[in-house]
Amino acid sequence: MSGIIGKKVGMTSIFDADGKNIPCTVIEAGPCVVTQIRTEEKDGYSAVQLAFDEAKEKNTSAPLKGHFAKAKTTPKRKLVEFKTFPDEKQLGELVTVSIFEEGEYIDVVGTSKGKGFQGVMKRHGFGGVGGATHGQHNRLRAPGSLGASSWPSRVFKGTRMAGRTGGDRVKVQNLQVLKVYEEQNLLVVSGSIPGAKGSYVIVDK
Repeated sequence: MSGIIGKKVGMTSIFDADGKNIPCTVIEAGPCVVTQIRTEEKDGYSAVQLAFDEAKEKNTSAPLKGHFAKAKTTPKRKLVEFKTFPDEKQLGELVTVSIFEEGEYIDVVGTSKGKGFQGVMKRHGFGGVGGATHGQHNRLRAPGSLGASSWPSRVFKGTRMAGRTGGDRVKVQNLQVLKVYEEQNLLVVSGSIPGAKGSYVIVDK
Protein backbone atom coordinates (compact mmCIF):
# COMPACT_ATOMS: atom_id res chain seq x y z
CA MET A 1 0.00 0.00 0.00
CA SER A 2 1.17 3.51 -0.75
CA GLY A 3 0.66 6.41 1.61
CA ILE A 4 2.20 9.31 3.46
CA ILE A 5 3.27 10.32 6.97
CA GLY A 6 1.39 13.16 8.64
CA LYS A 7 0.62 14.98 11.83
CA LYS A 8 -2.81 15.44 13.41
CA VAL A 9 -3.73 19.14 13.46
CA GLY A 10 -7.18 18.91 15.05
CA MET A 11 -10.90 18.51 14.35
CA THR A 12 -13.45 20.77 12.71
CA SER A 13 -16.60 20.35 10.63
CA ILE A 14 -17.69 21.31 7.12
CA PHE A 15 -21.00 21.40 5.28
CA ASP A 16 -21.58 19.26 2.21
CA ALA A 17 -23.66 20.16 -0.86
CA ASP A 18 -26.86 18.99 0.88
CA GLY A 19 -26.23 21.19 3.91
CA LYS A 20 -25.24 18.28 6.16
CA ASN A 21 -22.64 19.11 8.82
CA ILE A 22 -19.79 16.55 8.62
CA PRO A 23 -17.26 16.21 11.47
CA CYS A 24 -13.75 15.93 10.08
CA THR A 25 -10.08 15.88 11.02
CA VAL A 26 -7.31 18.02 9.53
CA ILE A 27 -3.99 16.25 8.86
CA GLU A 28 -0.72 17.94 7.94
CA ALA A 29 0.48 15.33 5.44
CA GLY A 30 4.04 15.60 4.17
CA PRO A 31 5.95 16.59 2.24
CA CYS A 32 7.88 13.35 2.80
CA VAL A 33 11.30 12.46 1.40
CA VAL A 34 12.19 9.03 -0.01
CA THR A 35 15.18 8.00 2.12
CA GLN A 36 15.54 4.33 1.12
CA ILE A 37 14.40 1.90 -1.56
CA ARG A 38 14.04 -1.70 -0.35
CA THR A 39 14.44 -4.39 -3.04
CA GLU A 40 13.84 -8.14 -3.23
CA GLU A 41 17.46 -8.79 -4.23
CA LYS A 42 19.10 -6.87 -1.38
CA ASP A 43 16.52 -6.86 1.45
CA GLY A 44 14.25 -9.80 0.65
CA TYR A 45 11.22 -7.55 0.18
CA SER A 46 10.27 -4.42 -1.72
CA ALA A 47 9.25 -1.19 0.01
CA VAL A 48 9.77 2.57 -0.02
CA GLN A 49 10.95 4.34 3.13
CA LEU A 50 9.62 7.85 3.70
CA ALA A 51 10.86 10.46 6.21
CA PHE A 52 8.86 13.35 7.66
CA ASP A 53 9.27 16.36 9.97
CA GLU A 54 12.53 18.21 10.51
CA ALA A 55 14.84 17.13 13.37
CA LYS A 56 17.82 18.91 14.92
CA GLU A 57 21.31 17.77 13.93
CA LYS A 58 22.36 17.45 17.57
CA ASN A 59 19.47 15.06 18.28
CA THR A 60 20.30 12.78 15.34
CA SER A 61 22.71 9.85 15.66
CA ALA A 62 25.76 9.58 13.37
CA PRO A 63 24.43 6.52 11.46
CA LEU A 64 21.13 8.32 10.78
CA LYS A 65 22.98 11.45 9.64
CA GLY A 66 24.76 9.33 7.04
CA HIS A 67 21.46 7.70 6.10
CA PHE A 68 19.84 11.06 5.41
CA ALA A 69 22.95 12.43 3.68
CA LYS A 70 22.76 9.56 1.18
CA ALA A 71 19.26 10.76 0.25
CA LYS A 72 20.55 14.36 0.15
CA THR A 73 18.11 15.59 2.77
CA THR A 74 18.18 17.05 6.27
CA PRO A 75 17.61 14.89 9.39
CA LYS A 76 14.00 13.86 9.96
CA ARG A 77 12.02 12.73 12.99
CA LYS A 78 9.75 10.01 11.61
CA LEU A 79 10.61 7.10 9.28
CA VAL A 80 7.98 4.74 7.86
CA GLU A 81 8.09 2.08 5.13
CA PHE A 82 5.30 1.62 2.58
CA LYS A 83 5.01 -1.57 0.55
CA THR A 84 3.96 -0.36 -2.87
CA PHE A 85 3.68 2.84 -4.86
CA PRO A 86 1.95 3.04 -8.25
CA ASP A 87 5.03 4.59 -9.81
CA GLU A 88 8.73 3.96 -9.17
CA LYS A 89 10.33 6.28 -6.63
CA GLN A 90 13.87 7.62 -6.58
CA LEU A 91 16.10 8.38 -3.59
CA GLY A 92 15.52 11.95 -2.41
CA GLU A 93 12.20 12.31 -4.24
CA LEU A 94 9.37 14.23 -2.53
CA VAL A 95 5.96 12.66 -1.84
CA THR A 96 3.16 15.17 -1.23
CA VAL A 97 -0.60 15.21 -0.64
CA SER A 98 -1.07 15.31 -4.41
CA ILE A 99 -1.15 11.48 -4.35
CA PHE A 100 -4.65 11.75 -2.80
CA GLU A 101 -7.87 12.76 -4.53
CA GLU A 102 -11.02 14.20 -3.02
CA GLY A 103 -13.70 11.55 -2.56
CA GLU A 104 -11.40 8.52 -2.23
CA TYR A 105 -11.24 6.39 0.92
CA ILE A 106 -8.16 5.93 3.11
CA ASP A 107 -7.00 4.22 6.31
CA VAL A 108 -5.30 6.17 9.11
CA VAL A 109 -2.98 4.61 11.71
CA GLY A 110 -2.12 6.48 14.91
CA THR A 111 -1.28 6.02 18.58
CA SER A 112 -4.32 6.49 20.81
CA LYS A 113 -4.22 8.85 23.79
CA GLY A 114 -2.70 7.25 26.89
CA LYS A 115 -5.10 7.31 29.84
CA GLY A 116 -2.97 5.62 32.48
CA PHE A 117 -4.34 3.03 34.92
CA GLN A 118 -8.12 2.76 34.55
CA GLY A 119 -10.86 0.61 36.07
CA VAL A 120 -12.98 -1.97 34.26
CA MET A 121 -15.85 0.42 33.53
CA LYS A 122 -13.72 2.85 31.54
CA ARG A 123 -11.33 0.24 30.14
CA HIS A 124 -13.82 -2.46 29.09
CA GLY A 125 -17.23 -0.82 29.34
CA PHE A 126 -18.47 -2.80 32.36
CA GLY A 127 -21.82 -1.61 33.72
CA GLY A 128 -21.07 -1.77 37.45
CA VAL A 129 -23.49 -3.37 39.92
CA GLY A 130 -26.38 -1.25 38.71
CA GLY A 131 -27.72 0.16 41.95
CA ALA A 132 -26.63 1.17 45.43
CA THR A 133 -29.28 -0.95 47.23
CA HIS A 134 -28.97 -4.13 49.31
CA GLY A 135 -25.82 -3.05 51.06
CA GLN A 136 -23.84 -2.15 47.93
CA HIS A 137 -22.11 0.81 49.47
CA ASN A 138 -18.66 0.46 47.88
CA ARG A 139 -19.06 -1.92 44.92
CA LEU A 140 -20.57 0.37 42.28
CA ARG A 141 -17.56 0.35 39.91
CA ALA A 142 -15.95 -2.92 41.03
CA PRO A 143 -15.15 -5.71 38.52
CA GLY A 144 -17.07 -8.44 40.35
CA SER A 145 -16.05 -12.10 40.40
CA LEU A 146 -12.73 -12.96 38.72
CA GLY A 147 -13.08 -16.74 38.50
CA ALA A 148 -14.24 -20.01 40.05
CA SER A 149 -13.55 -21.55 43.46
CA SER A 150 -11.19 -24.40 44.39
CA TRP A 151 -10.96 -25.34 40.72
CA PRO A 152 -9.08 -24.03 38.84
CA SER A 153 -7.77 -22.03 41.85
CA ARG A 154 -6.43 -19.34 39.56
CA VAL A 155 -7.55 -16.50 37.31
CA PHE A 156 -7.64 -17.36 33.61
CA LYS A 157 -5.35 -15.46 31.25
CA GLY A 158 -7.14 -12.76 29.33
CA THR A 159 -9.69 -11.99 32.06
CA ARG A 160 -10.76 -8.40 31.62
CA MET A 161 -9.48 -6.41 34.58
CA ALA A 162 -8.30 -2.90 35.45
CA GLY A 163 -4.99 -1.79 33.94
CA ARG A 164 -3.11 0.58 31.69
CA THR A 165 -5.35 2.02 29.01
CA GLY A 166 -4.60 3.78 25.73
CA GLY A 167 -1.26 4.42 24.06
CA ASP A 168 -1.98 1.65 21.53
CA ARG A 169 -1.53 1.51 17.78
CA VAL A 170 -5.00 1.98 16.29
CA LYS A 171 -6.13 1.86 12.64
CA VAL A 172 -9.33 3.60 11.51
CA GLN A 173 -10.47 2.37 8.12
CA ASN A 174 -12.52 3.82 5.26
CA LEU A 175 -12.31 7.53 6.02
CA GLN A 176 -13.27 9.73 3.08
CA VAL A 177 -10.94 12.44 1.83
CA LEU A 178 -13.10 15.58 1.82
CA LYS A 179 -10.54 18.23 0.88
CA VAL A 180 -6.94 18.29 -0.40
CA TYR A 181 -4.95 21.51 0.03
CA GLU A 182 -1.68 20.98 -1.84
CA GLU A 183 -0.24 24.44 -1.09
CA GLN A 184 -0.62 23.98 2.68
CA ASN A 185 0.08 20.18 2.64
CA LEU A 186 -3.26 19.55 4.35
CA LEU A 187 -5.75 16.68 4.14
CA VAL A 188 -9.29 16.96 5.51
CA VAL A 189 -10.79 13.53 6.22
CA SER A 190 -14.21 12.57 7.54
CA GLY A 191 -14.58 11.43 11.15
CA SER A 192 -12.00 11.19 13.91
CA ILE A 193 -8.56 9.60 14.01
CA PRO A 194 -6.60 8.26 17.00
CA GLY A 195 -4.06 10.34 18.89
CA ALA A 196 -3.60 13.76 20.42
CA LYS A 197 -3.09 16.98 18.48
CA GLY A 198 0.42 17.06 17.05
CA SER A 199 0.86 13.28 17.10
CA TYR A 200 2.18 11.39 14.05
CA VAL A 201 -0.21 9.41 11.86
CA ILE A 202 0.27 7.13 8.86
CA VAL A 203 -2.18 7.62 5.99
CA ASP A 204 -2.62 4.52 3.78
CA LYS A 205 -4.29 4.51 0.39
